Amino acid sequence: MAVLVLGGTAQARMLAQRCAHESIPTVSSLAGRVRDPALPAGEVRIGGFGGVDGLVDWLRAARPGAIIDATHPFAQAISRHAAAAAEVTGIPLCTLVRPEWTPGPGDDWQLVDTVDDAARRIADHAVDRVFITTGRRDLAAFAHLAAWCLIRVVDPPAPPLPARHQLITDRGPYEFDAERTLLRDNGIEMLVTKNSGGAHTRPKLDAAAELGLPVVMVRRPPLPTGVTTVETVEAALAWLRGVEAHGR
Repeated sequence: MAVLVLGGTAQARMLAQRCAHESIPTVSSLAGRVRDPALPAGEVRIGGFGGVDGLVDWLRAARPGAIIDATHPFAQAISRHAAAAAEVTGIPLCTLVRPEWTPGPGDDWQLVDTVDDAARRIADHAVDRVFITTGRRDLAAFAHLAAWCLIRVVDPPAPPLPARHQLITDRGPYEFDAERTLLRDNGIEMLVTKNSGGAHTRPKLDAAAELGLPVVMVRRPPLPTGVTTVETVEAALAWLRGVEAHGR
């Protein structure tokens, strides 16, 4: 039984590697937004499907036995498209989503629903030096800020950007000591990020807590309703085995 794995996340790559080890044919679909993506094991396709109809057409032609949505927790469009296409085609769908970050002792989190809300929160606090890690596609929301913004992204972003900013192009995982040094040496007063979850980028939150910095955290959007959800690669593999054995 072949499986379509949506997403280029670390979890998606781990899943594709495990499927290859267990001789489960996979097609991993990457959006193509990252310039030099880390490629998973197995067959890879890069680029969108053309909405729900395009994905339905692809599924009917390729006929995978299952779909696993392992996209980024904020990739709302493809998750909605996958749920709709799975319903149309009757192909079993499972969402593999890494657990959300939760605040611990010493954390000062301010929860918001959107990056626009996050930008307003920066202005409300009148801080002058901010570390932004919300991703390159959301930076226009911060373009009007007077604060100096340290912006970390995987690939260089397109304008508009804040008038006062410095770019860091880098890809995790990150280490606690390096994150603490980055925050301290740049005089950061506030961290702005999305609740992506996972261990690879968690250290910035721990460093902010140690330094007593507030964190503006953008909440995750809701997942499509009625879709099976798991949080680990092992659980996704167990679901796949169940589909193979029972058809669901």
